[in-house]
Amino acid sequence: MYMTAYSSSSSMLLRATRTKLISSSLSRTFLSSPPPRPTASYRSLAFSSSAAAAFRSSSVAARWSHWRSPLSLRSQIRAAAPVLERFHRKLATAAGENPFKGNLTSLPKPGGGEFGKYYSLPSLKDPRIDRLPYSIRILLESALRNCDNFQVTKEDVEKIIDWENTAVKQVEIPFKPARVLLQDFTGVPAVVDLACMRDAMNRLGSDSNKINPLVPVDLVIDHSVQVDVTRSENAVQANMELEFKRNKERFAFLKWGSTAFRNMLVVPPGSGIVHQVNLEYLGRVVFNNEGLLYPDSVVGTDSHTTMIDGLGVAGWGVGGIEAEAAMLGQPMSMVLPGVVGFKLSGKLRNGVTATDLVLTVTQMLRKHGVVGKFVEFYGDGMGELSLADRATIANMSPEYGATMGFFPVDHVTLQYLKLTGRSDETVAMIEAYLRANKMFVDYNEPQQDRAYSSYLELNLDDVEPCISGPKRPHDRVPLKEMKSDWRACLDNKVGFKGFAIPKEAQGKVAKFNFHGQPAELKHGSVVIAAITSCTNTSNPSVMLGAGLVAKKAHDLGLQVRHQ
Repeated sequence: MYMTAYSSSSSMLLRATRTKLISSSLSRTFLSSPPPRPTASYRSLAFSSSAAAAFRSSSVAARWSHWRSPLSLRSQIRAAAPVLERFHRKLATAAGENPFKGNLTSLPKPGGGEFGKYYSLPSLKDPRIDRLPYSIRILLESALRNCDNFQVTKEDVEKIIDWENTAVKQVEIPFKPARVLLQDFTGVPAVVDLACMRDAMNRLGSDSNKINPLVPVDLVIDHSVQVDVTRSENAVQANMELEFKRNKERFAFLKWGSTAFRNMLVVPPGSGIVHQVNLEYLGRVVFNNEGLLYPDSVVGTDSHTTMIDGLGVAGWGVGGIEAEAAMLGQPMSMVLPGVVGFKLSGKLRNGVTATDLVLTVTQMLRKHGVVGKFVEFYGDGMGELSLADRATIANMSPEYGATMGFFPVDHVTLQYLKLTGRSDETVAMIEAYLRANKMFVDYNEPQQDRAYSSYLELNLDDVEPCISGPKRPHDRVPLKEMKSDWRACLDNKVGFKGFAIPKEAQGKVAKFNFHGQPAELKHGSVVIAAITSCTNTSNPSVMLGAGLVAKKAHDLGLQVRHQ
């Protein structure tokens, strides 16, 4: 948001009154261009003694403890403004520059000129960086670039560099993601909040155009879509027409938001599931922000935001409040995570799908224990996994409990970027930057050992066709054991793998009428069969395979029993 997120005085004002009212004079103070950033000595947002005394002596202070209308408070707020302005100026004079500005390095183009400048990790000349996992290097670059000795300090940078020692101590660090991803369920309230702030600015006589996100925000409308029409050639068109009728008011509001706010992109309904749109179109991999290069990273309001980790973009899901704070430019406070190194070797056998692989990986990681940790994949088997297969594994991070399952950028990633329409110059810039900043993996070159908190290994040749369930995604069952496992579930005591159905009742059939037709259900009947999970819908090979299976079944005479 245009309100400077690192302004202590603006944070103090929001704490002082829940009405969030800002007079025109305060608007000029808090909503102007960002002041120089305060130093670490003002990291706690406390008043200086003189400012606090002056504020306590004001008659306004006592009245800010309860709700008042905008008109009744306007004059009081204006009366307090000079005190707050003096405090704001005092913080501004204490501001400092990025202590690592000397590490800002030019990235030359092969034919002359430069792609831009970047904060160089190699220029720190610290051998510990070479052992850091690639996912931790992204956190380090963010801290280096955003270091102001106020929100992000030199001590925070040192904590990340010393990750091998500090991660085990559960230390906290600030992290500023490069962008925010919203789906419409949580995106609408965020846009409503911005709209209300603009409305308040208008009522107070200030410029409402100053209210904007500080970081790029992508809002994808997808979670409102429902299926009313199926098994017909015009199903997509018919469903979209119904969708627009149902959500006309909401869609109109979001369309307004797409033009009213700078730094906000709204992807219209019917474009695809949010994670697929993020993967194919929104993921930058490397940002070029007016000549400043830095890695793409994202927090989203959906737990499966982690799918973008398959593209080498660090991302994970957060709540709506955290997402709005990131929009304001506030750093996220996070525990410096441990990183599980997951080595892949070999190649998947014919007939084994990404779904089989991800169920195997999920079972291994759940058993290992990765809650609150990063999982980073590496090894010779990486070259045998398509980007879609990587995204499928990354997408399942919430199921195996990790913050994210990260796949560093390599040649497979670059090839995917070209296939999805990124220009040759953009891809060349991405590769040049990541190589220069030691964030690119080239498996054609000797690999330097990296430090991980713990290690796992999987030979892709060992993965076999399987299913999961009947309840939990990590209850993996080899396909050849499906029938015997299901019968065992009927016998087992009630639990995740049991229903405790008496032997004499296991053949029971329930008969009923459905839409005037006789129908029956028994244990094991398939009531609903659909591919809806983003784990499947985001992988073309899995989707095509499902379609071919359905077609073959139909050709052999399998029919939908009830509609």
